[in-house]
Amino acid sequence: MQNLYVSPIGTVHANDNSMFIEVDERYIKALQALDGFSHINVIWWFSDFDGDEMRNILETAQPYKKAPAVMGVFATRSPIRPNPLALSTVQVVQIDYKKGFVHIAYIDANDGTPVLDIKPYTPSLDRVEAPGVPEWCRHWPMSVEESGSFDWQNEFNF
Repeated sequence: MQNLYVSPIGTVHANDNSMFIEVDERYIKALQALDGFSHINVIWWFSDFDGDEMRNILETAQPYKKAPAVMGVFATRSPIRPNPLALSTVQVVQIDYKKGFVHIAYIDANDGTPVLDIKPYTPSLDRVEAPGVPEWCRHWPMSVEESGSFDWQNEFNF
């Protein structure tokens, strides 16, 4: 197997006043022509949950209240997984091309989280009109917009 490596292209900044992705200076040129996309897909590292022990946990006891008693981590959005990668679709508020700041409405990542990649959200490739989901999570919102007002705290067992 060839030697694989991944390097962050930026960092999430999240505080009470704003949320943005600071793109490393050497990658600012890669932001060209991103304007006009209302949303982006952000691939980020669950850096707070990385370690040999956590990478070897492959199943978990019922993380969601209505879920099966035991679930494999690939059936969850858990940060504990063989490769602690995350994918979030976020709304772009503004892009500062000089500083390399992509201001966003919200991301479920902590301040200081490494960002591995940014891809434009395009409905032709990213949207599924009628996705199928298991019965235990069918009551969850069907869009990012609806998720903002959903009572997520009532869904988890942690």
